[in-house]
Amino acid sequence: MMTVPIYLYLDGIPADAPGRADEPSFAFDPQGMWRFSSDDGWYAVEAAAVEMHRMFARAIFKGLRYNELLPLVPPFIATLGHNSEAAGSKSDFEEVLGLANRIPELHRFLYLYDCQRLVSAIQECAKEIIQIQGDFYSTFNLESFFYPPMKHEDGLRYSTSPVVTKLFAFLSFLFIRMHSLLDYTVKVAMEAEKLPTNLNNYPKMSSLNAQYGDRKRVGLNKEAGTLFEDCTFLVTIETLRNHIIHNGLLDDMPKAYEEIKDGVAAEKYILMPNMTDGHFDKFRNRNLFYGREDKINRRLPFIVSEFLGRQEVTLRAIAEGLRSRHDL
Repeated sequence: MMTVPIYLYLDGIPADAPGRADEPSFAFDPQGMWRFSSDDGWYAVEAAAVEMHRMFARAIFKGLRYNELLPLVPPFIATLGHNSEAAGSKSDFEEVLGLANRIPELHRFLYLYDCQRLVSAIQECAKEIIQIQGDFYSTFNLESFFYPPMKHEDGLRYSTSPVVTKLFAFLSFLFIRMHSLLDYTVKVAMEAEKLPTNLNNYPKMSSLNAQYGDRKRVGLNKEAGTLFEDCTFLVTIETLRNHIIHNGLLDDMPKAYEEIKDGVAAEKYILMPNMTDGHFDKFRNRNLFYGREDKINRRLPFIVSEFLGRQEVTLRAIAEGLRSRHDL
């Protein structure tokens, strides 16, 4: 029985032993996903999100005995309208609002759970990014670009195939979901900065229609090290996402390259278009130039790690703002 190689490398050439210990790689985690050999920032984001959940509860219930009130709240108050486990309707939720005299601080709990849902979305999205990144490198290392697999002549060749289509789908998903985190984080920051003072009624969230472009309305806008900093890194994420969503593919004919030596692949790579200061190099109608041979497979884990590092810093800054504004 064939054993699956344990280590996946950025050049697409796997190994069943850590013979390239000095090179970054992916290994299969007991939780069921491929994890990067360096810190990818996911656990730190989780820890910051947990603190964010806690700070929202402390701020919204300041002066009240939250832990004593919590057992009095039915679980569906948290899930109805948010979660498929609560199979209720809009009219059911409207009836819930009539229970304010029976459920202590109902409106506070509803608003708290709305805020915490945004934080949970950040957690889930970060998890998706780590999962799909691992799937990208698993496919990149372990699946043949050309089917059926065969021995090829030495030299450089490219493939367009279902496997290559999958690789580009993973790549596109990663940049789209990183931008989703930008939108979600703006919403969390807005709610944290504009907590309603009157909770006698169920309040409308101030961030309801906010997107990343609205970051100018939050106090952390342009803060160094956060997701709100004006920098080439974040402009790049925006550019890639917007191109994929609105304008087309990252390659007019998506393809993956292989350098063949002695009949086997010695290196695999996928090229990214040339970019300057976060924008595509462009001449009139043309904006996908590849002269720099930017191999995205060599850089992707470090892009993800930097992004999630900024995500952690941003969440902690938002939580600290809540703490200081409300003397928590």
